[in-house]
Amino acid sequence: MTLNYDDLNPNSHKVIILLAGIGSSKVIWENQISVLLEKDYRVINLDARNQGDSQRTKKGTRISKHAVDLKELISDLDIKNPILMGNSMGAATIYAYISLFGTKNIKGVISIDQTPKMINTKDWKYGYKDLSWENFPDYMKLPIGKVTYQKIDQRLKQKIKIQEQKNPYDSESNLPLLIDHSFQDWRSIIYDIDIPILFVVGDKSPLFNYRFIDILKKKNVNIKGVVIKNVGHIIMAENPTLFNKEMFNFIDLTQNN
Repeated sequence: MTLNYDDLNPNSHKVIILLAGIGSSKVIWENQISVLLEKDYRVINLDARNQGDSQRTKKGTRISKHAVDLKELISDLDIKNPILMGNSMGAATIYAYISLFGTKNIKGVISIDQTPKMINTKDWKYGYKDLSWENFPDYMKLPIGKVTYQKIDQRLKQKIKIQEQKNPYDSESNLPLLIDHSFQDWRSIIYDIDIPILFVVGDKSPLFNYRFIDILKKKNVNIKGVVIKNVGHIIMAENPTLFNKEMFNFIDLTQNN
């Protein structure tokens, strides 16, 4: 199994690993990579299995295997104390990583618009759209629909289009991954986290009720939360200026600890 990744500015000791969401690719981080490199960060940008330029396979279509892929990347490159940043299922991959391997070698986490529990229940009203035990897993077979609120700039949009044409994403063959991702409940992992974690959410997200961060922040002093207004699910691409400001505020905090 071959995973594609970029390793930029590899001599820097300040490391951040980027994980895009399901169906997306490392292209989505363009507006973050440029400013991270300007500040002398080593940026490792990973395409998950079956996404972007990584190999296609019917094996490992579960979130735990994505976490193992991340672990192997960190081990193979001998990465020390990276910040992990993920959007959507990329963030869920980080939750799974922490569940399996702990936080010993991780500096901090940035989670972008990803609830820790996708299925709505009586005690959790902050899941994915109208997903519930009554309609799971069939609800996940429905089209996700539009995920942005603001338009993505034309240059990035064109690069995404070219990437999708070069290596199309097969949502049907990856449905088992989406279902497995949706089944998980990471709340206990988040509640007990012992490193800084920042949740960045959009108040116009079409997927989640952003107020889940209010619940999380009450559980642990390590949990921070930021609401960015007038953006949807792909916050870092919809309003990169505001997102990058919050990203660096958090990174600076973790580097000073």
